Amino acid sequence: MLKQEFDSLVPPARDLNRRAFVRGAVGSGFAAAVLPVSAQTLVKTDATGLIAGEVTIPVGDFKMPAYSAAPAGKTGAPLVLLVSEIFGVHDHIADVARRLAKSGYHAVAPELFVRQGDAASYGEIAKLMAEVISQVPDAQVMADLDATVAWARAQGTDTRKLGVTGFCWGGRITWLYAAHNPAVKAGVAWYGRLVGNATALQPRHPVDLATALNGPVLGLYGGQDPGIPLDTVERMKAALASGSAAARRSQFVVYPQAPHAFHADYRPSFRKDAADDGWQRGLAWFAEHGVA
Repeated sequence: MLKQEFDSLVPPARDLNRRAFVRGAVGSGFAAAVLPVSAQTLVKTDATGLIAGEVTIPVGDFKMPAYSAAPAGKTGAPLVLLVSEIFGVHDHIADVARRLAKSGYHAVAPELFVRQGDAASYGEIAKLMAEVISQVPDAQVMADLDATVAWARAQGTDTRKLGVTGFCWGGRITWLYAAHNPAVKAGVAWYGRLVGNATALQPRHPVDLATALNGPVLGLYGGQDPGIPLDTVERMKAALASGSAAARRSQFVVYPQAPHAFHADYRPSFRKDAADDGWQRGLAWFAEHGVA
């Protein structure tokens, strides 16, 4: 059984109809920048049969908040690192963690830019990007994810079966972490940026690390995403073709009519057919590549 059912776990999130949409605790509410959310399409996954809620993960002297969801009473569940969008670990990300847990995984979504600022408090995406997200070093994120794996291992999770998935900002990080950690068995990257200019905080991008992947990555992208032109997908495919065995096993699925953030069921960008198909492909990808 998971160690003390997570020593630092708080009670599961309450129903949305019993709280405001504004972000509060990790895994609750939504960032100001995405309000109002589309409550009519919002998917709601309960925590029945799960151990789910906020946890604290030590990273040196820093205590990093995270949302964790795992099957209750199951020893040795595979680990899936869940990397959020720029809006932090809000209600939708917590719901995705519970969906993964219902499929047998221990899903952990850490707050990876909490040191730089409170993403939930920003009402303007441009300001959030400039003042918080752009200030987050890739090296810090890799170390935080490593610490998350170590924490999960201490809870009795089977980190030998390690997967990583993420959305938008987290999609880019998925590619990077698959190249960073030799233990990664597979990744599923949802519309993460593939190319970019090198900076001190972001010295390399997925296309620069494609040849070094430790586990194959499934890329799920939208054909109508203006922020990720399809020519960058083709550049990534070419880089993967000359890379490691894991790189060569990586694949892309492009949904021709889908925009960016097509999995985000709380936003107008949500496309149910693409989201559902991508979800099933992602679960199958993990199972095929040893994260099960």
